[in-house]
Amino acid sequence: MGNPHRTYTPEFKVRVVLELLSGKRTLGEASREYKVKDSVISRWRQEFLERAPQLFEQSGDKDTQAERIAELERTLGRITMQLELAKKADLKLVAGQHPTYGTRRLMHQLRRKPYGYQVNRKQIQRLARKLVLLRPVKRFKTRTTDSQHPYPRYENLVKDLEITYPDQVWVSDITYIRLNNSFVYLAIIMDVFTRSVRGWCMSFSLDQQLTLDALRMAIEKATPLIHHSDQGVQYAAYAYIDLLKAHGVKISMAAVGKAEENGYAERFMRTIKEEEVDLSEYRDFSDANHQIGIFIQDVYMTKRIHSSLGYLTPTEFEEAYRLSLTSDLAKNTPF
Repeated sequence: MGNPHRTYTPEFKVRVVLELLSGKRTLGEASREYKVKDSVISRWRQEFLERAPQLFEQSGDKDTQAERIAELERTLGRITMQLELAKKADLKLVAGQHPTYGTRRLMHQLRRKPYGYQVNRKQIQRLARKLVLLRPVKRFKTRTTDSQHPYPRYENLVKDLEITYPDQVWVSDITYIRLNNSFVYLAIIMDVFTRSVRGWCMSFSLDQQLTLDALRMAIEKATPLIHHSDQGVQYAAYAYIDLLKAHGVKISMAAVGKAEENGYAERFMRTIKEEEVDLSEYRDFSDANHQIGIFIQDVYMTKRIHSSLGYLTPTEFEEAYRLSLTSDLAKNTPF
């Protein structure tokens, strides 16, 4: 039977405490790493801080005291330098994965797992300037909306609407993507509350089938209360409207020339242009379709954090919302 009481050397305790004080590890991380209760580590930290002044007040061997202080300074210096190098390396990594992130998003990303740094925005700004990481990304635009058509128009149902739950409002849009000698088109459908992409489709043709296929993908996952779009022919055509009506969906459209009335979809398209399309060189349609699919499903949905979602990813935010509903239901269910 093993000894139930573990003993720790003073040197070990000092090392753990200095890692906390320098920000190399959080209390929880130190507890897991060294398999010591967080309450014990907290006590060590408190004792260290309370006794530190005594180093300067003790009488006795001044050479010994000076050596102790020098050793503490060397230890803290090594930890601080290691932490600074680690932050720089991880900041480069995160900035490389998300080239358009500003310092605020970089800060929140580095606070998340697997990094867990206790950093503020000023520190990230200083490091980013030092590493020359903040660079503007050029964008291009083209017209993809043809609102000159004979189909019925619908009023804007989402203007000033408070959106409070998933699948209350879906928004849709189309953008173009430049290949070597041609263009392809991307249609998306996004849930506003969670910022989750419900459906998407790419095609060489800017026709009704493009948007219909994106809608069919989305409808397989959920059904919205309201579908919002611009007044483009692809969204006003009978086949598209009939599919929405068949599922009991209310139809909403932005006014002609009012791109801001479809702002959520516009912002997503800007994101995919800046963070995927503008940074890639696609060999052909198949390569573009594959890479954009990876960005949407793997990067955007599960890795890219959103300030509007409390710096969670769409998948994390939606899961947290579902869990909160389950928790509330359990609290209100009588037994």
